[in-house]
Amino acid sequence: MLRRLLAAVAGLLPALLTVPAATAVPAAAATPTRAACTDPAVQTYGPATVTGAIVGAAVHDGRAYVVTRGPKPPVIAEVDLGTRKVIRTATLPDGPAEGAPEGGWATAVTGGKVYVGTYPVPDLYSFDIATGEVKHLRSFGRNGGFVWSLAAAPDGTLYAGTYPGGRVFEYVPATGAVRDFGVLAQGERYVRAVAADATYVYAGLLDKAKLVRIERATGKVTELASAPTGVGAITLHGDRVLAAAGGELIDVRKDGSDLRRTTLEEGSIDAPAAMEDGTVYLTSRPDGTVYRYRTGDTAFTKVADAPAPGDESRRIHQLDADTLLGFAGSGGLWWLDLRSGTSQFVDLLEAGLPPGTERVQSMLLVPNRALYVGGHFVMEVRDLRTGDKRRFRVPGEPKDLVRRGEKIYAAVYPSGQVISIDLHTDEVRGVAFLGHGQQRPWDIEYDPVTDKLLVASAPLGANLKGALTVVDPDTGAVDSYVDVIPDQSLMSLSLDSGRGVVYLGGDVLGGGGTPPTRTSASVAAFDLRARKVLWSVDPVPGHRTFQDIKVHNGLLYGVYKRESGSWIALDLATRKVVRQGTIAGYGELTVHRGRVFASVFRGGGNAYQLGTEAKLLATGLGDEWYTNPQLHFEPGSWYAWALVGRELARIRLDPSCPPLTIPPAGS
Repeated sequence: MLRRLLAAVAGLLPALLTVPAATAVPAAAATPTRAACTDPAVQTYGPATVTGAIVGAAVHDGRAYVVTRGPKPPVIAEVDLGTRKVIRTATLPDGPAEGAPEGGWATAVTGGKVYVGTYPVPDLYSFDIATGEVKHLRSFGRNGGFVWSLAAAPDGTLYAGTYPGGRVFEYVPATGAVRDFGVLAQGERYVRAVAADATYVYAGLLDKAKLVRIERATGKVTELASAPTGVGAITLHGDRVLAAAGGELIDVRKDGSDLRRTTLEEGSIDAPAAMEDGTVYLTSRPDGTVYRYRTGDTAFTKVADAPAPGDESRRIHQLDADTLLGFAGSGGLWWLDLRSGTSQFVDLLEAGLPPGTERVQSMLLVPNRALYVGGHFVMEVRDLRTGDKRRFRVPGEPKDLVRRGEKIYAAVYPSGQVISIDLHTDEVRGVAFLGHGQQRPWDIEYDPVTDKLLVASAPLGANLKGALTVVDPDTGAVDSYVDVIPDQSLMSLSLDSGRGVVYLGGDVLGGGGTPPTRTSASVAAFDLRARKVLWSVDPVPGHRTFQDIKVHNGLLYGVYKRESGSWIALDLATRKVVRQGTIAGYGELTVHRGRVFASVFRGGGNAYQLGTEAKLLATGLGDEWYTNPQLHFEPGSWYAWALVGRELARIRLDPSCPPLTIPPAGS
């Protein structure tokens, strides 16, 4: 009797939304245990997350100029620093190269124009301050590249640092002439920073961790200093070059003599900027504290607490003797009074910047309550009961989310931090930092047996050694297992809590920028009680990167990123591949109602069921995830929350129904 009663109650649980796509998400309506193939296949609910995030920033004549990150097309916005309002915007159109820009890290002002270098198409644009006209000027490569940095010499000549060629290009605005200085160091991919004076260009190399000088007239390259990690920012004052490399500030004369090094006690240096009197102001990442430095100092002096806690600083500019202006990557400007240490923050969306639809970092469904969508330094929440939406700031990009009781935990880039979010109050609190250079978390799971969080991560830069990190969510205590798969970073983990084992998926490329020592990505079994690796195996020789793994019914399913779209099922008892195939691309795996599903990039954005073979369930989801395409199924139904393009969507993925061809979002 009790079993029949429970079954009857379960059949009445709410799950199905029945509103048209143009309305907000309402409370769920009753859904049968298996949706019929005639039920609505796809419902969309508008942008999954919107943003005002910025990358490039510049100041000229009482105005600030910022370039957005993520939306297509990117926007350049002019901000009146007196009224603190956005007064003019323009979009950066597609250039002649394949693909469209999504933002511009690099900005410079000269000759009455703002110049912008874009990604993922490495193009150069100009914005005429007088007329508002935008022009595409030049391409420095193909889709997949970046103009990371841009500087104007005193005569107005521009210098662009690029990826993936590791080159500096010269551009003369008056004539359009371009010169390529060539590869600055063997194997270098990133020129992350540039600065220029009348005679030289100074370049910061990320992979090879060098500060170099290029003679403008001859192109001769001279190394000024090596660094502990990649050089990410450069500023000039008088006869000195100051460059940030992680937590170290390199201070050296332009001829390479009198080298000085000063290091932050914790964190890394953001946005160093030299003022007219030689004072260098900078912020520390991840906390955002403001410091100052002068040549001859042996330590940094704290100026003020963080004006934008946990944020990235894109640029610092001195407005007057007593005021600093800062640009926060999440999409804000801050004013710091140097006398009192007090600051004011203005959100650019509230200041009039048009919100743009961004690519999603992560997603988590809290059944019958809410859907959490991670964006760039923001979390957007959709209440499934009322249809209401809200958004709040978080300190970074939530790469993955997991629930524990009445809190959500996010693994955040670029700080390598785990944060908690209260489901009732939206309170965001820091839990722990991964440390050990593990700034790129890829996967987080919760183990209810040990009551611990498990994080798989990769380092940044020229480092092969990833880590498994075990975090106590109550105390923040961290146990780190660096290089748990030798010379591989970790892209994914899958927990078998009943056996106390977590399975790890590797990547031989590590953080990138240094040659791998292994040729095949490994799977390892890690005993959470004994805290040791039980075994490791390379399932497919020559396949270098797992994107995701998932354990189900004695099999470990894996999807490779390299080679893209290869998938396997590994028998955990024999450690042999028993199933293998190819799907459109790479993405994430999900186990739901006893079946394994994959959602992947490429092929238009496809969803599959993986069994003895791959069965196509849907195509047309698009390729607009920032991290990995995900599916979040409603319990007891075949409906999953996902994306169609950049719009939030609820999709029927019933394996017994014919495959869906999803029309483009908004159609």
